[in-house]
Amino acid sequence: MFFNRFPIKYDPPVYRPPSEAESLLLQITIGCSHNNCTFCAMYSGKQFRVCPLDKVLTQIEKAYQYYKDAPPRKIFLCDGDALCAPADYLISILDAINNKFPDLARVGIYATANNILTKSEDELKALSSRKLEIAYLGLESGCDELLKKINKGNTASDMVDAILKLKRANWKSSVIVMLGLGGSEMSKIHCLETAKCLSKMVPNFLSFLTTTPVPGTPYYKMLQNKAISPLTTKELLIEMREIISSIDQQLNGRMIFRANHVSNMFPLAGIIPRDRNSLLTTINEWIQVCPDGVYPDVDPASL
Repeated sequence: MFFNRFPIKYDPPVYRPPSEAESLLLQITIGCSHNNCTFCAMYSGKQFRVCPLDKVLTQIEKAYQYYKDAPPRKIFLCDGDALCAPADYLISILDAINNKFPDLARVGIYATANNILTKSEDELKALSSRKLEIAYLGLESGCDELLKKINKGNTASDMVDAILKLKRANWKSSVIVMLGLGGSEMSKIHCLETAKCLSKMVPNFLSFLTTTPVPGTPYYKMLQNKAISPLTTKELLIEMREIISSIDQQLNGRMIFRANHVSNMFPLAGIIPRDRNSLLTTINEWIQVCPDGVYPDVDPASL
């Protein structure tokens, strides 16, 4: 019934981070400009494009009329890497948003390292001054060999540079790491290089997801062809432990850590480095009771 009355029409499917659950979603781009990561099927079949500005401004006006008595506190700009849209286009949208919702707390957006690095610091500052001040970036791994294998399109140093650039422009960042991404073959280097990368960038927020093979993706086919050996639940916990324990002990800042995504079998939260020891204690307790040979969300036919 809600969707019959809601004035904004989307080009589905539409995704947003868990922390944007209560945000108003505005679709300003369709699909993902890269759309070649081997593990991802989120925007399969969608031709990437930037939505016409007049259409987005109309959607903002409709949202304003709908939410006039109870305006949203946050807005999230979709789709996959909406920050790739031109800076002047984004500024026009943000000016309209702030005009209609002056008490808005913030605007968030998905981004890639390429999106960030191709914009100047002045452009990024102009966006953050208009409340676009948090970007969600999928690091996935700090291992360049693995990033190449999954066709991420960026190196680890690209992503470190991008996060540091956001910091200089007064943005917050939320970075995603994928547990089990390299299988047992690359588990050790995935953990060590990811910890190095996180120690350099120190994002405001860090989240872990468990790699879930999606049928039809190149990553799924690699599992079927035995090119990647999936990790058991216990081995995934060991990866989580190794990444957290390998992050620099003397961080220049702190990271709010979450591993509470639906893909993770065990939810965990804390602040790194403050809660590192308690996090590791909890993980070690889980490892002790976790049975061997359990593969989460993996088609047995692919083992």
